[in-house]
Amino acid sequence: MTGVAETGDLVHELRSRASAVRLHALEMVHHAGIGHPGGDLSATDILVTLYHAILNIQPQRPDWPGRDRFVMSKGHCSGAFYATLASAGFISIESLATYMDPLSLLNGHPDRNKLPGVEANTGPLGHGLPIAAGAALASRMQGSSWRSFVLTGDGELQEGSNWEAAMTAAQYKLDNLVLIVDRNRIQQGDFTENTLGLDPLPEKWRAFGWAVEEVDGHDYTALLSTFRRLPFQAGKPSCIIANTVKGKGVSFMENQPKWHHGVPTVEQLSTARAELAAEAAR
Repeated sequence: MTGVAETGDLVHELRSRASAVRLHALEMVHHAGIGHPGGDLSATDILVTLYHAILNIQPQRPDWPGRDRFVMSKGHCSGAFYATLASAGFISIESLATYMDPLSLLNGHPDRNKLPGVEANTGPLGHGLPIAAGAALASRMQGSSWRSFVLTGDGELQEGSNWEAAMTAAQYKLDNLVLIVDRNRIQQGDFTENTLGLDPLPEKWRAFGWAVEEVDGHDYTALLSTFRRLPFQAGKPSCIIANTVKGKGVSFMENQPKWHHGVPTVEQLSTARAELAAEAAR
């Protein structure tokens, strides 16, 4: 069991790393002149917690057969994903400066053929959960102990392929499969409930045969506790609905649909840098 002091130290480390990941992601979007900063920032705390405290991985051996698999289904939020991979040691921090440059390995959408730590090419939405479910089934068939994790956006759940995969995962009792939904309630153009309503989301997943828990996706202690209790129920895949804020950590971006896309100016980047530095020091 993790003691209080250890948990406190870990939370401080995660907070510091998350602030750095957020800043890198914003600098990358600014450099490229394109990106999805709002979703980068809402997903950061989830990604950092997974890669620095939960996933069984070996960054120096990215193809280690016993590793947990993680699929970044919301692949358009590659800024936060790449910055997290760099934070965890899969790629260099220096490589982040090449984001979306000609011939860069850091495409707008992750490419497993180019970067270590990327398990699947993603970006077209609705693909990640089917891939992760297939991986979990493969682990089961191999008699292996590694787990399969996938992070989706909430607007992404409007894609029907997710629900086909959900039924399949329940049918095969894949309790080694973990879905995390970045529930920031904003998608391209508007709030999710104005576009194609998802609520009541927990009940929908339970109806499909999943064990479901909700968590504050920016509370490191709550995230750690939730992840450490996986699987939630033997014989059922686990769904974590992480309630988040689009643009988390930067005041002028938070909960603003226009920052689904958007490129910060030099002045806005300076403001963001100051706010993130203050959060890291908290």
